[in-house]
Amino acid sequence: MSDYREELDRSMQYLASKQDTIFLGQSMIYGGIAIAKSFKNIPQDRKIEMPVAENLQLGMSTGLALKGFVPVTVYPRWNFLLLAADQLVNHLDKLVEMTEGQFNPKVIIRVAVGVKRPVDPQEQHVGDFSKAFSEMLRNVNVIKLEEAKDIFPAYEKAYTTSSSTILVEEHQF
Repeated sequence: MSDYREELDRSMQYLASKQDTIFLGQSMIYGGIAIAKSFKNIPQDRKIEMPVAENLQLGMSTGLALKGFVPVTVYPRWNFLLLAADQLVNHLDKLVEMTEGQFNPKVIIRVAVGVKRPVDPQEQHVGDFSKAFSEMLRNVNVIKLEEAKDIFPAYEKAYTTSSSTILVEEHQF
């Protein structure tokens, strides 16, 4: 197992140790994709398996955050998070402004840049939209996790800060 993967596992265990976190995403319970391996040590009752409904997933995550949870919402590729751009850009990012600071939901968004090896999933699965979303979002942080040493501190900061954060993983395992 690579250091990168170990740090992802450690970060997920850290988040799972917090009583207010809940994990949402596709393959959260049933697996089948590389990112799902880091959820093996999270209790089943803290995971919500989502259908292929990315916009709904981020809307649910925002609602859970408004109720006091810290959702860790997982998108295996940036290309899938694009489908939730409405919820991200027009709702989660703007809610603090629309409510004049009354509501500032914190959602931790975990997304990966697709890789072309060992199997090339083609262009619709390998986009990296970090820069574009950094420019569009005013209240949601975007952090690229390029090296293993960056991972745990970034997830820890995402949990302890008052705003939402997108953590962009480079699948190096």
